[in-house]
Amino acid sequence: MSLAPDSSAASDSAESAHPQALKGIRVLEMGQLIAGPFAARLLGEFGAEVIKIEPPGTGDPLRKWRLLDETGNSVWWAAQSRNKQSVALDLRQAPAQDLVRRLLVDCDVLIENFRPGTLEQWGLGWDEISTINPGLILLRVSGYGQDGPYRDRPGFGVVAEAMGGLRHLCGEPGRTPVRVGVSIGDSLAGLHGVIGVLLALRHRDQPPGGGRGRGGGQVIDVALYEAVFSMMESLIPEYSAFGAVRQAAGSSLPGIAPTNAYRCQDGRYALIAGNGDSIFRRLMALIGRPDLGADPLLAHNDGRVAQVERLDAAIGDWAAQLPLEAVLDALNGAGIPAGKIYDAADIARDPHYQARGMLREAQLPGGQTVTVPGVVPRLSVTPGSLRTEAPRLGQHTDQVLRGMGLTAGQIAELRQQGIIG
Repeated sequence: MSLAPDSSAASDSAESAHPQALKGIRVLEMGQLIAGPFAARLLGEFGAEVIKIEPPGTGDPLRKWRLLDETGNSVWWAAQSRNKQSVALDLRQAPAQDLVRRLLVDCDVLIENFRPGTLEQWGLGWDEISTINPGLILLRVSGYGQDGPYRDRPGFGVVAEAMGGLRHLCGEPGRTPVRVGVSIGDSLAGLHGVIGVLLALRHRDQPPGGGRGRGGGQVIDVALYEAVFSMMESLIPEYSAFGAVRQAAGSSLPGIAPTNAYRCQDGRYALIAGNGDSIFRRLMALIGRPDLGADPLLAHNDGRVAQVERLDAAIGDWAAQLPLEAVLDALNGAGIPAGKIYDAADIARDPHYQARGMLREAQLPGGQTVTVPGVVPRLSVTPGSLRTEAPRLGQHTDQVLRGMGLTAGQIAELRQQGIIG
């Protein structure tokens, strides 16, 4: 599997030479699986120091999710936990909770995605930790938020996708609603969490109004279902205004025409978005239907939506006569947005992915090299970087504890008591 001529290692080295936007920001990650750790990953890619707390012995369950390498570790872990330090700490024990309090004195951000009330049970609720560090920012990710009638329900991303309105829209009309295919609810929550952290850092370090001094820390409450719901575009306005309940529409884009996936001669599909007025006319000329392009009833989107089945049939007839690559060449030549539907193999060998640095190399614990996603977004002055590989469980426990002032004897005693791993 080849990368771009500018290899990932060289690119990472060049990125590391740039200023890092979040250098000096210290993040304590106490979440596991996807949403909280994804937020911490993004912060770490732009220079934040991320210390990840994991339970001794087992670690984050993500270490065992999906496909595992020869050492029994998930290859997903290589992407999700890069640029992090791992500290194995049993948070159920009071001495471990004391260590967290000591760590938080020098942290800027705490990320957690436990069920609401868990931190409070450990004596690590906001009232306690904000006294320890008034400038601390606490990102809390949960299924339903920190309050409301559903707060105590267990919440996973797939459930949030259903409650947020997304699952109802996925699939073919009249069929069982389907999953998007990735943990999109968790990732959307992580993205919203990062936005909240950056806003809170801005407030803390430059209070609104331009006054001197520093603003205080604050709590960021991200509910998985709300992160999904915020992406639902016109779903609620259309229901409020017209009583319209949007339904699943398969591969088409309801209300915007023509946009669909069309089967080509070789059985593959071309995604064609011919929905701009001038784009539509070019598309109709290309497929040999200038009559449709000149029809005044089809000049604008609302008219095309009313006759979308007729348009899809015309485009489908044209695409069915040509193999996918010929269809795409013709569409690109005419300036019509189109593309094939990529799978992992398509992505791995695509030259544009490679040229943009979106395919990087990482090393698994057993020494195997694996390709992982690059850093998004791209910043011209302070780009993100992949500085360290995903850690082994507890790899940095001693290092972090020594940095807190603990002696070798104290660390050994904690290990003997099963408080650290």
